[in-house]
Amino acid sequence: MSRLFYVALVALDGKKLGILLSIGPEHPSFRHGVALAQTALGQGVDVYLYCLDEAVRGLDDPGLQRLRAEGLKLYACAYGAQRRGIALSDRATFAGLTVVSDLVSATDRFISFN
Repeated sequence: MSRLFYVALVALDGKKLGILLSIGPEHPSFRHGVALAQTALGQGVDVYLYCLDEAVRGLDDPGLQRLRAEGLKLYACAYGAQRRGIALSDRATFAGLTVVSDLVSATDRFISFN
């Protein structure tokens, strides 16, 4: 975790962080987003993560699901899942893009990994 992200997370203690992932789980940026979510949760930040486009393929990622069990609010694009043949399940809350808009306006910080 970079020092910049760490300093930003300390300032968010007790607040809300939104993260958007739109790249597949094999991409380093997907890992960075998951690592940021993990660090933020550990700092007492309320974390909301939305998987869009290729990121819906990462819903089975063990690290992501472990974070969900630890309090991560995990959302996934229902349309993106349908387009990729991924069945709706309890791995995430499947929703539309209006949820992204709600997260942008309801969180103290919003970060996108593309």
